[in-house]
Amino acid sequence: MLKTLRLAPVAVLAAVVIAGCGGDSVPSNAVAKVGDTAITKTEFNHWLTAAAKQQAQTTGQKPQDVVAPDPPNFTQCVAAKAKQKVPKGTPQPKPSDLKAQCKQEYDGLRDQTMQFLISAQWLTQEAKSRNISATDKEVQTTFQQQKKQSFPKEADYQKFLASSGQSEADLLYRVRLSVLTNKLQQAIIKDKGKVTDAQISAYYNKNKSRFAQPETRDLLVILNPKKAKAQAALQAVKSGQPWKKVAKQFSTDDASKAQGGKLPNVTKGQQEKGFDTAIFSAPVGKVQGPVKTQFGYYVFKVTKVKPAKQQTLAQVKETIRNLLQSQNQQKALNDFVQNFQKTYKSKTNCAKGYVVQQCKNAPKPKTATQPLNGGAPNTGGTTQPQQVPPGAPPQAPQGGSPPAQGAPPQGGAPQPAPAPQPTP
Repeated sequence: MLKTLRLAPVAVLAAVVIAGCGGDSVPSNAVAKVGDTAITKTEFNHWLTAAAKQQAQTTGQKPQDVVAPDPPNFTQCVAAKAKQKVPKGTPQPKPSDLKAQCKQEYDGLRDQTMQFLISAQWLTQEAKSRNISATDKEVQTTFQQQKKQSFPKEADYQKFLASSGQSEADLLYRVRLSVLTNKLQQAIIKDKGKVTDAQISAYYNKNKSRFAQPETRDLLVILNPKKAKAQAALQAVKSGQPWKKVAKQFSTDDASKAQGGKLPNVTKGQQEKGFDTAIFSAPVGKVQGPVKTQFGYYVFKVTKVKPAKQQTLAQVKETIRNLLQSQNQQKALNDFVQNFQKTYKSKTNCAKGYVVQQCKNAPKPKTATQPLNGGAPNTGGTTQPQQVPPGAPPQAPQGGSPPAQGAPPQGGAPQPAPAPQPTP
């Protein structure tokens, strides 16, 4: 008997593989097929239940009371909702209303679960085609690091497992997908960050204004909404009283008053037009004002002028190199994404009732898909290329959240596995 039981899973697996081979048809025990690999209903139901439990946690529902929506009649779901207490004075919802709620919940969980399972297959098959793998040691090391960070106490981890509807094997599966994602991304951008000196020079010459530092002026200011008090402040500083003392007495601008009236590094165009003009036409060291603005009347003095200057190519060379490297790598990712999505969608067929936009047999979307992020220039420093997945498992917050690469996202449904596509 034990021998028979051991052989049974092998026989079932073989049957699934045989049923999944050839043609676009989805096996009867599956929800989708990616290439020759079937995604079984057992897998789907497992992750759907986990998603339902995670979603229920946001409403304070106890894990043991969670019932995953059970189409098409949603009998168990409706019965579970009927037992829930309703606020005092609120009429008990009708069974038809409860059924509609169950269906709405199911549709959302179904779509996210399908996206997760399909995306996981896409990633796994692409990695295999590139001879990219995640060793058990890599997965365990990453998992243990994340577990230690998220769950200082083993009891907290066990509590999460009991409430999430997931096993440690599920979490390890998610970590494996994450490791594969990172390796795949590195393979895509490898050697795509090479930038020549000629390219750097060309970018600098075309974008010189981005590397220009405008003139800035350091000020001492006093602001008061009443002109009479601003005039009093003007007379006080002209009479020789310390600016810090006068600002403390008269100024209503807390930020500058806390600094003794100092307002450093003002560039042209930062202030209201009238005040801006007064600042940049005032001589150094002479008290000016009161100048009327929407905030009140300013009394001010320019204490220092820092002339405009142009950063040289040598000064910004590494900044530009990092920028162009990032742009090249992002372009490589975006180019990969377009081909990846097209290729794997053409290999993905979904069973009736489980069709999502990743399926070849999905209806055309009514609205245009969002354009890919092109990696806009940023001269402020190095820009890291976007991650391959649309929603790589988030970093776990402190205080008992699930492992970073292992938990379903907030909102209840399983996190989509890293399907290579840039985030919007």
